[in-house]
Amino acid sequence: MEPLVSILIPAYNAEDWIAETIRSAIAQTWPRKEIIVVDDGSRDRTAEVARRFASKGVAVVCKENEGAAATRNHALRLSQGDYIQWLDADDLLAPHKIERQLVALREIDSKRILLSSAWAYFHYRTTRARFVPNSLWQDLSPVEWLLRKMGEDLYMQTATWLTSRELTEAAGPWDTRLLSDDDVEYFCRVLLVSEGTRFVPEARVFYRNTSTLNRLSYIGASDVKKDAMILSMKLQIQYLRSHEESERVRKACSTYLESWSAHFYPERPDLLAELQALAVQLQSQLQAPRLRWKYAWMKPIFGFNAAKWAQILLPLLKSSLVGHWDKVMYQLENHKAVFSHGPEALSVTQQD
Repeated sequence: MEPLVSILIPAYNAEDWIAETIRSAIAQTWPRKEIIVVDDGSRDRTAEVARRFASKGVAVVCKENEGAAATRNHALRLSQGDYIQWLDADDLLAPHKIERQLVALREIDSKRILLSSAWAYFHYRTTRARFVPNSLWQDLSPVEWLLRKMGEDLYMQTATWLTSRELTEAAGPWDTRLLSDDDVEYFCRVLLVSEGTRFVPEARVFYRNTSTLNRLSYIGASDVKKDAMILSMKLQIQYLRSHEESERVRKACSTYLESWSAHFYPERPDLLAELQALAVQLQSQLQAPRLRWKYAWMKPIFGFNAAKWAQILLPLLKSSLVGHWDKVMYQLENHKAVFSHGPEALSVTQQD
């Protein structure tokens, strides 16, 4: 019998996106699947919209607000699948995503292989998504994957992974202390209990760029998120060093600290001191954060803080404007599709 795949969707205030996300889960060509949506005490109509899809194959559960990590743990406890597909409430899976990953796994026949896939940002139209490969888009050993991730400041989107139940149980639950960066810390643990990654380029994920300061991954001025980010960074470095203590590991970890130190400078000298102490352990020394060249000219005129916030906020403003334009075009294209082919045209959310 083919393995059962649990598609787990934690949701919070996602009424604008949840329907399209659930449709992309239902549209998966892999036949044996269960879809579990867990609403984390949303204050909008997320649960109401999700319940429209409730059926034998789609379960919708509501609970009090506890945060993303606790919600993922709750969804996992409810699941029965041999494989776990995490899917955030605003992202989309291409229809053959899961099938192509599991077909690729048949060549290996190991439940300790962690499957990954290609991903791209989009606003509203998945046809505008651009898949840009990086050095993580290949089969890698766990340590080599983390070395590249830290040393090159790279990221693999949460929904790209397809994880066996065996790996999931070996890695342990999501860390509920982490209000930010919980996915990166979690999959660091999954990676290090795996035999390595199997990258499947034909499988695709669409990562919605919501252009909002409220999204979970945005740190901004939140002290709680900064505290969580520091904890996540320290844990990831600890995990990697426990598997290999070498010059190349120390160098990659030092680069990782340098890449993220600007998020805490100059507002949180206590956290910078923690990073500096960690750098010393790595036989390194943190340098003062530098602004990108586009914004460095502002520093002498407006000061470092103003230049730093310009570096953070102006790209978000640009992305927001692009998103508004894409939304207009998306609505026009949908209107045209309904006019030409009827309401059923809206059921197709993306192309494989």
